[in-house]
Amino acid sequence: MWEKALHIIFMTSWFAGLFYLPRLFVYHAMSDDKGSHENFKIMERKLYYFVTPWMVLTIALGGWMLWDYAWAAYADYWWLHAKLFLCLLLVIYHFVCGHYVKVFAAGNNNHSHKFYRWFNEVPVLTLVAIVILVVVKPGM
Repeated sequence: MWEKALHIIFMTSWFAGLFYLPRLFVYHAMSDDKGSHENFKIMERKLYYFVTPWMVLTIALGGWMLWDYAWAAYADYWWLHAKLFLCLLLVIYHFVCGHYVKVFAAGNNNHSHKFYRWFNEVPVLTLVAIVILVVVKPGM
């Protein structure tokens, strides 16, 4: 049970960053003065590197739970495979955010704030789908 509690705590911390970092991208893309750009660069970098360990711990605890008790019980259920696929997409999304942190830091952003507003919705929609899959467990 401890691994599940810690998994949820780490996942919540990771998602806090996944929700806020793209919002910083929106504001950064909208800003037009050098001082704001420099502040956003610092905030984006610090936030990205702060939440990355939460992602690693979320994955580690999730893997532990799969290894420990869930995989044997749920290996045949499609909802678990769908959840794991969505988790993989979130990891990729996390690294894409890291790419955008570097793009902004280099001053090479080519996307509008509207792009980042849509980009910001990806973790929300993914979280909704994951929670529904885990709680409802369709097909069981």
